[in-house]
Amino acid sequence: MNEIFKVMEERSAVRLYQKDKEIPNETLYKILEMAGKAPSAWNLQHWRFLVVTAKEQKEKLFPIAYNQKHVLDASAVVIILGDTEADKVAPEVFEKAPEEARKMLLNNINSAYSQGRPLGEKEALKNASLGAMQLMLAAKALGIDSCPMSGFDHEAIIPAFGIPERFIPVMMITLGYADGPAKPTDRFDIKRLVMHEKFEDNF
Repeated sequence: MNEIFKVMEERSAVRLYQKDKEIPNETLYKILEMAGKAPSAWNLQHWRFLVVTAKEQKEKLFPIAYNQKHVLDASAVVIILGDTEADKVAPEVFEKAPEEARKMLLNNINSAYSQGRPLGEKEALKNASLGAMQLMLAAKALGIDSCPMSGFDHEAIIPAFGIPERFIPVMMITLGYADGPAKPTDRFDIKRLVMHEKFEDNF
């Protein structure tokens, strides 16, 4: 089987971790580096990764995550943040582009983001989610298990971790070494999920 398919097949949400087993820094940063190579609209790279490894910080996060124990047991928790004002990095992103193309791209981006915060939030959520998925696949490729979490207090986490208003918490991902096999999950047959040429209600 192709290696990337093998990683996709083997990745599962893991909630039981070997306690006190740390991910080496070089491994953690390789995972983050690969996550940062995910695709994004206009290459604005809407994601930011707030990495929590210190015991006291995980304890602060624990009640915000509704007391889900794998937040404490995981080697690291990555808070995925979405940039609602990603247009601000556009001049840097396209700094080396040919002048005519640069002007056109910046004009298009500025025009889109002039719609205000709702558009920025929508783009932040969509694009940061791409980064989150890539992070979990990169982790599995390096032997690190993960669990995506949307069940946490999205409002409380902002002041607790000093997150600026510009960024919204999209999800949290626990990372670590599984303490036993993940619970298997059944998936719909792909024929139920795929339609051709027009929408058909397969449910």
